[in-house]
Amino acid sequence: MLAYHLWFWNAHTLAQLKGEKPAPPPSNNDETFNDFDAATWAKTVHDLDQVMTDLEALVEHADEAQLAKWAPTIAHIGTHNAYHTGQILYVRKLQGSWDSANGVK
Repeated sequence: MLAYHLWFWNAHTLAQLKGEKPAPPPSNNDETFNDFDAATWAKTVHDLDQVMTDLEALVEHADEAQLAKWAPTIAHIGTHNAYHTGQILYVRKLQGSWDSANGVK
């Protein structure tokens, strides 16, 4: 649920930064958490990784004026991602599915 939520808002914001018109956000933010199906987990992981890679490339190739204009949005993306990534880590540790041998200890 958290990964889908992150994908949704990162994709939405990426489209805005690129000057594209993103799909309208849902009327209730709960939909960005609840519109998830365990059968699509692999796709969610792939899509989240791709949008993060695309955001990184966009920032890497931006000029100084673009970066100055985007700075508050980029800061929000970082804060939002850190917040929910912390939740993911905490939940995985609580459920016993965090394998410290494969990640941060």
